[in-house]
Amino acid sequence: MTNYLLSMYYPMDPGAVPDNIDEIMARVGALTDRMRTEKALVWTGGMEPTARVVTAGETPLVTEGPYLETREAMGGFWIIRADGDEAANDWAAQASEATGLPIEVRTFQM
Repeated sequence: MTNYLLSMYYPMDPGAVPDNIDEIMARVGALTDRMRTEKALVWTGGMEPTARVVTAGETPLVTEGPYLETREAMGGFWIIRADGDEAANDWAAQASEATGLPIEVRTFQM
């Protein structure tokens, strides 16, 4: 079994929150429950749109905002265990259907 990171990204535009966000979150919750039931889920989490960057130095520099200037931000992720790329891609397709967003898939080392 291999671990995978399935991550979702959403537009940074604060007005981009869809009207059906409660429906989307219900679908995401159902998918997460299915992952848990099928023993695929290792861990999951959601992220706030704000971030800060800390750069080492004599006095660490703390900068508000994401490190990169992008139009999208990571909104959340699942770490799953799957029997290869095809199975991970299947979970990602289900996540994409639940969220309405593209899902990035990466092998994840623990």
